[in-house]
Amino acid sequence: MGTILLLHGPNLNLLGQREPEIYGTATLADYVSSVAGWASEAGFTLEDFQTNHEGQLVDAIHAARGRVDAIIINAGAFTHYAWSLHDALATFSGPVIEVHISNPNAREPWRHTSVIAPVANGTIAGLGMLGYELAVNAVARLLK
Repeated sequence: MGTILLLHGPNLNLLGQREPEIYGTATLADYVSSVAGWASEAGFTLEDFQTNHEGQLVDAIHAARGRVDAIIINAGAFTHYAWSLHDALATFSGPVIEVHISNPNAREPWRHTSVIAPVANGTIAGLGMLGYELAVNAVARLLK
């Protein structure tokens, strides 16, 4: 059984409360619980980590190297400017799937650039909870 690391960046701890018209009413705990179930069905265990601090995400990515099989990351606003996350993810040898609950390309222009995308195997955006299920399925397929 492999391990998937699920990473969430800033403000995602407020899911269910923050802008429900954009992000819906599911909480971060709802997301983690659902992803854990899908991961288990696909033969993986799930580790999850959320932080509002860029350096803590970098540390989590570094600690994942050689220990977990894949990373699913919703970096939140860090997606658009946190080159330290780009560099850290570039050192990870397993699949990396970038996920966004909303579609950044349908929002403000500053959200249209992802510094994560160039080091990710794929990006899933705008599909809410379904995006996370697809990310788990993508990881499973990429690792087979």
